[in-house]
Amino acid sequence: MKMERLRLSGGTELSFVTAGEASKPAVLLLHGTPNSARMFRGVVPALAQAAYVIAPDLPGHGESDVLPTVSFAAIGQAICELLDRLEIGPRFIYLHDWGAPVGLQIAMQAPEQVLGLIIQNANAHRTGWGPGWAAQLAYWSQPNAENEAAVTAHLTLAGTRDTYISGVPSDVAERIPAEHWEEDWRVMNLPGHMDTQRALIADYENYAARFDAIAEYLERWQPPALMVWGRHDIYFELAEVLSWMRALPRMEAHVLDAGHLLLETHAAEAVSLMLDFIRRWQKEGEGAERHE
Repeated sequence: MKMERLRLSGGTELSFVTAGEASKPAVLLLHGTPNSARMFRGVVPALAQAAYVIAPDLPGHGESDVLPTVSFAAIGQAICELLDRLEIGPRFIYLHDWGAPVGLQIAMQAPEQVLGLIIQNANAHRTGWGPGWAAQLAYWSQPNAENEAAVTAHLTLAGTRDTYISGVPSDVAERIPAEHWEEDWRVMNLPGHMDTQRALIADYENYAARFDAIAEYLERWQPPALMVWGRHDIYFELAEVLSWMRALPRMEAHVLDAGHLLLETHAAEAVSLMLDFIRRWQKEGEGAERHE
């Protein structure tokens, strides 16, 4: 793996990891909150056998600078600039949590370049919102100080820990070292990072407003898709799995005995499925080229 930094046209710097040979199909790995590209440490070496892996720290996360104006659209444009500068063509896109708004924006801007989607606890339908979204919906409806305090109450060390282990069976949760969420909490407290968290919590409403457009994209393009879903997710309801399956009837779906951060405990299972998916659709693409 190679750690790199890129100065974006706006002046901020983006940190990212690359691995594998640039001649191979690309896989863009997009993390969520409160994580960074470090989330993929258990899968990057294996994926690099079959793909050219790009795993950025989203702006305001990990080692990447904070953007002057924070939104999912702005983050999406930053990652698009990274792909352009690396001259990345056809790509698989890994969607997870806050990486879903970013990855779907990239996919919809260049749908012909999408080799496939890998969906890991990523929401794109209202069915994913369970009772835990009440504070979020109240804040969007009335963005006052009281509702803002409620919707950001999880921005604590305990809330960061919950992302990893809340709702997860104890024998699975005990496989996750506390150092992982402690490191996330340290990074979240770097200058500007907490402001990024707050801004994206507010901006998620704008992402939700695009659900109909996303549904139209999925219906029209029907990208090949692999789902690897942690069934004990406390943020996204299992009903979201069925919504994805209805949108993409040919999607290969696997629901594992894991939580929201599935790769913390099931990286080996996930990477095996991902490699099979990438190699299969790479061959499909090569076969299509031969018949043109």
